Amino acid sequence: MYYKGVYHFFYQHNPYGPLWGNMSWGHAISHDLINWVHLDIALVPNEHYDINGCFSGSTTILPNGEPAILYTGVDAKLHQVQNLAFPKNISDPLLKEWVKWPLNPILSPPDEIDPSFYRDPSTGWMGADGEWRVVIGTRIDHQGAAILYKSKDFRSWNRSLSPFPLSNITTFWECPEFYPVICNGKSGLDTSVISVQGKDIKHVLKASFNNQDYYILGKYDPESDRYDVDADFMKSKEWLRYDYGRFYASKSFYDGEKKRRILWSWVCESDTPPDAIEKGWSGLQTIPRSIWLSKNEDQLVQWPVKELEKLRTRKVHFKNKRLKGRSMIEISGITASQADVEITFRVSNLKHAEVLSAEVADPQILCTQKNATTDGKFGPFGLLVLASKDLNEHTAVFFRVFRVAKSFRVLMCADPSRSSLKPFIDKPIYGAFLALDPRYAKISLRTLIDHSIVESFGGEGLACITSRVYPVLAVGEQAHLYAFNNGTQSLSISSLSAWSMKKAQIV
Repeated sequence: MYYKGVYHFFYQHNPYGPLWGNMSWGHAISHDLINWVHLDIALVPNEHYDINGCFSGSTTILPNGEPAILYTGVDAKLHQVQNLAFPKNISDPLLKEWVKWPLNPILSPPDEIDPSFYRDPSTGWMGADGEWRVVIGTRIDHQGAAILYKSKDFRSWNRSLSPFPLSNITTFWECPEFYPVICNGKSGLDTSVISVQGKDIKHVLKASFNNQDYYILGKYDPESDRYDVDADFMKSKEWLRYDYGRFYASKSFYDGEKKRRILWSWVCESDTPPDAIEKGWSGLQTIPRSIWLSKNEDQLVQWPVKELEKLRTRKVHFKNKRLKGRSMIEISGITASQADVEITFRVSNLKHAEVLSAEVADPQILCTQKNATTDGKFGPFGLLVLASKDLNEHTAVFFRVFRVAKSFRVLMCADPSRSSLKPFIDKPIYGAFLALDPRYAKISLRTLIDHSIVESFGGEGLACITSRVYPVLAVGEQAHLYAFNNGTQSLSISSLSAWSMKKAQIV
């Protein structure tokens, strides 16, 4: 949330240890989305309606400028109910103290809803009738769903008669979001915007399930609350996701100061609970991302916020370097354990590309079958990050180019299977297809490396993959960075820029 010149981050937090439990709302503030100051806990589970946890929720700025928190509490019966909280002093830009609404809970599960599956209210939006709307994640008849509620004052809510989409191929939705995106533009829109003069808009419905954040696009009628979707979850050809890696329970907000929509997400650990206890913390947030609708209007595009560039220091740069088949070059001169890397590849003679069946639909399976060590023709090529000198540890982020009938498909993969010699680490390989034609477009990759997290953006943000890694050799100054080509066909690096990154200030 952006309020009176300050960015506010509220997050699920256990004040007593790094493992799940005692769910409260942590609170941190920033002036630039990069450097943060922790404040006192905003919400603690101390009332009958949230005594077993203050679960997730959202903030909404009301017409009088007052922020409101709408959150899920778990009551003494372990039922999930919805509650309100308001700032004690709305003139305080830091919003250091919050007061729970005395009439909580304001919403309880309908009779047909399992009270253990009724949570995560969205940011509110105001309809053409002047009434507020929110959606709450649930399941109905064993199908993932979002229930739509309406209110005139943001305090008294009624279930809307207008049905919101169900999905018979999902069983439960967490953390739903609903917001507009402008067609043919990168500017963000406030959640309540329903029309823009001279521009078309679409609405995004996002839901978290199966350990991933999926979304669909559609047209929303603010008069009837009807939402007509382009395709159901997991039924579009690309199974649209914010991020195809370790990325869950994300949240976006409208930044009115810079007229953009910001998305970021929780990234859980992939090591063990004893590891979390040893280091004293668990889980982190991605770098905040700007998000907008693609030129083709059929998917979202993401890119790290501009403010991140303030952390860049030492730079290396080169252009037009040939990268022969089965070769690699080290990118030296920067701190490889904490870096921002942008690289662009150009491929030619694509008639030699491997043939891929049009029936292949799951990029993660394909990346697992054709991992970074499985050579092909055009690919794998990309970056080896957090690599030890002997390459016994490394994480590969790479591409492959395939021929499908008379067209081509670009596969993007993140392979951390050799990222650590440490035992008991979950190291799944992730993948996504890039919606670009390599005959006419360069294949680009931007990768943010920060010790135990690797965030990668392919095709200028058309696909994103986040991985958690835990090297024991490739740490600090012992980490190396390489551009590699394990395919048989040569290609060229059109451009490479890489920066050492300073530490953000977190206090």
